[in-house]
Amino acid sequence: MQKEEPHRAEKIAKAYGIPKWTNDASEIFRDPEIDAVVICSPTDKHAEQIIEAASYKKDIFCEKPVDLSLDVVNKAIKAADDAGVKLMVGFNRRFDANFARVKQAIDRDEIGKVSMLRITSRDPGAPPVSYIKHSGGMFRDMTIHDFDMARFLVGDEVDEVDAMAQSVSPDIAAATDIDTAVVLLKFRNGVICYIENSREAAYGYDQRVEALGSKGSVACDNKHANQVVVSTGENVRRDLPLHFFLERYMDAYVAEMEAFIRVCTEGAPVPAGGDDGREALLLALAANKSLAENRPVKVDELRTR
Repeated sequence: MQKEEPHRAEKIAKAYGIPKWTNDASEIFRDPEIDAVVICSPTDKHAEQIIEAASYKKDIFCEKPVDLSLDVVNKAIKAADDAGVKLMVGFNRRFDANFARVKQAIDRDEIGKVSMLRITSRDPGAPPVSYIKHSGGMFRDMTIHDFDMARFLVGDEVDEVDAMAQSVSPDIAAATDIDTAVVLLKFRNGVICYIENSREAAYGYDQRVEALGSKGSVACDNKHANQVVVSTGENVRRDLPLHFFLERYMDAYVAEMEAFIRVCTEGAPVPAGGDDGREALLLALAANKSLAENRPVKVDELRTR
């Protein structure tokens, strides 16, 4: 394992029984005994590390986003393709058991032809402003998960993006970012997707999906610490949703890494590849353009650049 802070790298390696540690990522890429790497460094390091890892024929898992620039993402994908290595991008929500069941219901035609998809994604609080200033903006940092989820569930590409947003927090507004948004996606096959984002859900981590089809609908509600509902003569109540993404998606992170291991050891198909990372970024860029110009944006306006 590698971390830029040597003392932290050593501490984590010892805690988890990792035999090798370093503060130099290149040392890992050069090691002939290593077949695959997991890149979880800051976003501005992702692409250069993908390119270097690919040059040493390592299969690669990289956290999203690959980069904030479409040109840089394309270079990273090309490097992996030219080297003949696998590149998987960390869209962990695809591996959530509940969302996977929604996908299954759609693919099995349980609800018929899908016409509408709704994704609610609200964080219990915003990250520090120091992070927000370098995050690339909410669409590229947060909503990018929802863009990928929409493509994953619908199974088609987006034709048009229309975004509206505001900043409820004065601090986030001062950092020239947004914290509240609605994005409409129109897919090539006609499906309309409504994405709702907020960084101010006081009640917890709100992650819901619903798809409407010609024969019915399929919906996924929030996860709670328990399934208990207390009913009295005065009210019906239950505990709040799980409050943090690590709690909500812990099982999904495990399933995601197991999938990457199967990609490397069994030749399984890459479930979320470089092209998926590029398409999600394209939608984020289109949303930014839509917001800036106050109009719907055709995704191909950016795709051909």
